[in-house]
Amino acid sequence: MTLPIDTFVAPPCSEAIRILYQDDSLLLINKPSGLLSLSGKNPLNWDSVHYRLVQQFPTALLLHRLDLGTSGVLVIALNKPVAAHINRQFQARTVVKTYQAVLAGCLKEETGQIDLPIAKDPINFPRLKVCLTSGKAASSHYRVLERITGQGDALGSTRVRFSPLTGRTHQLRIHSAALGHPILGCDLYGTPQSERMASRLLLHAETLAFEHPVSGERFIGRSDCPF
Repeated sequence: MTLPIDTFVAPPCSEAIRILYQDDSLLLINKPSGLLSLSGKNPLNWDSVHYRLVQQFPTALLLHRLDLGTSGVLVIALNKPVAAHINRQFQARTVVKTYQAVLAGCLKEETGQIDLPIAKDPINFPRLKVCLTSGKAASSHYRVLERITGQGDALGSTRVRFSPLTGRTHQLRIHSAALGHPILGCDLYGTPQSERMASRLLLHAETLAFEHPVSGERFIGRSDCPF
């Protein structure tokens, strides 16, 4: 079977990276929507968070990623021992993240947890899929913040705060779609209607909490939701 070739080229992103916090060990930055976390294999996809940061911070090491359309908090290590320390926290799942998202339609429940395993989908690359047999465990908790009623025939929407308990690629986008409430602006897992309801993916990494590798204190980075 011949697998699809990824010919995607990211549109130019003019929005700057904003530094939220800086010390000798790490950076906390706000990634704009529309900017890759890492440069892609395609030479046209050179612009990224990492590419921009190493111009000013040559030792910068990216520890985790956000999807192209997702904005919000990323932690960047400025040396290898700090990177190793924080990576161990990611592996131990002691790093706690929250996201805000706006979903199509009105969720009935105030809170809920989605436990659906996620697997690669070679036929529909770069999409992934829910697969109960070969998927890796994925769990997302959500809480409703606001329900927005649609006008006339327009579809309503729901603002939620997600707390992912695992960190699978596309996890929140896939889990939202599996609920029947895709994230607005999502081009991979939404419907034509939900994709048209926003000019960008309405998913934002709001907080990131971890143990500071030097001080040992619990450290919380925060970026206010822009939508």
